[in-house]
Amino acid sequence: MVVGAGPAGSSAAYHLARHGVDVLLLEKSEFPRDKVCGDGLTPRAVRQLIRMGIDTAGEGWHRNKGVRFFSDRAHLEIDWPENTSYPGYGLTRTRHDFDDILARQAVRAGARLWTGARVTDPVVDRTGRVSGVHVLIGPDKRQVTCTAPVVIAADGVSARLALALGVERDPARPMATAVRRYYRSPAKQADPYLDIFSDLRTRPGAPALPGYGWVFPMGDGRVNVGLGLITTPSTEGGDLRRLLGTWLTGTPAAWGLRDEANAEGPIRGAALPMGHNRRPHYTRGLLLTGDSGGMVSPWNGEGIPYAMESGELAAEIVSDAFARRDPAWRERVLRQYPREIQRRDGRYYRLGTAWAAMLTRPAAASFVSRQVMRSPAAMRTLLRLLTNLTDERGGDMVDRLLATAIRVVPVRRPRGPVPPAPPKARSPH
Repeated sequence: MVVGAGPAGSSAAYHLARHGVDVLLLEKSEFPRDKVCGDGLTPRAVRQLIRMGIDTAGEGWHRNKGVRFFSDRAHLEIDWPENTSYPGYGLTRTRHDFDDILARQAVRAGARLWTGARVTDPVVDRTGRVSGVHVLIGPDKRQVTCTAPVVIAADGVSARLALALGVERDPARPMATAVRRYYRSPAKQADPYLDIFSDLRTRPGAPALPGYGWVFPMGDGRVNVGLGLITTPSTEGGDLRRLLGTWLTGTPAAWGLRDEANAEGPIRGAALPMGHNRRPHYTRGLLLTGDSGGMVSPWNGEGIPYAMESGELAAEIVSDAFARRDPAWRERVLRQYPREIQRRDGRYYRLGTAWAAMLTRPAAASFVSRQVMRSPAAMRTLLRLLTNLTDERGGDMVDRLLATAIRVVPVRRPRGPVPPAPPKARSPH
């Protein structure tokens, strides 16, 4: 059973169904539905779409070739690196139908989808293990109890299921807050680059803030405009909506982002749980994926590719576990999920947490925005690091250097007890 049909949940359901597992996907909303997001998809996310068999060449997908960085009245265009691990292009697509596309793909693979199904709490058996969920179905909120041997939580930043089991957020790991709004902008809507503004300030001469603004072309006459800030004592409680308006007054008039008449819809905000800030990622029959496990990248606030990757990994682990007849071996396999999460991303996220902490220092943030972002060579390297696009199959010298730098970072062991070894079979003699 998978709770939540966002990128993590639909990815998990799709790959489970492809493995022949009977899977039920529960989603509280009806599709299509909106979601607060920047709508930008890096090549890492594109790879996951390809792995799900999504056709990204059709209507509604807008392709981009790289990132244009703005800093201190200068700008620099950096193309996406293309290598044997990732395609050399990114995409944008509104979350209004993006999640619907992924959920329908999971259904085509064999998953069952219930929409309008609000999960209230987990069902816990006498041993303390999750054995299902309680669900309110439809407009009359009819209560149903659904049971399954394993539940995958993909219920987003609220992490309702994790909290019910006492899995709290780690306050030492970073959080961020983002706001976004759509604008009609004929001048920018078909731009081949994603625009990133690193020099955010509350007023001219004020210290640089730990975050960035963005203008992402949607290809449908609109752009997605927003900003995100790492939560610190100095930024917590700040008015991001006002900051968004202040920042937009400094954009070129030809873009049309200063004119309120070009705005579509309200400014909406969301929290970004970063750096694996909710752990353990597996406990008592429940696996955490995507935002429920705090899997947003602390390097750039990107969540979709890591949500989809965690969904695919959860599907692989669960499928492997279901192939084991011995319950002790099944549990042992399930407990490999948090260890594999750490093996894949633990060092990269720990280094990213240090990066996020560094950006909360005004002097460091100013140095990055005013010095590093003026060097094309430095920015090509930094883009690979920020978006985790180093070639996993060797790559060039830069890829190898970045891989080595990440590999030497010490990684923490996942929380939770080490699973006992399954009992050995007794000899018939």
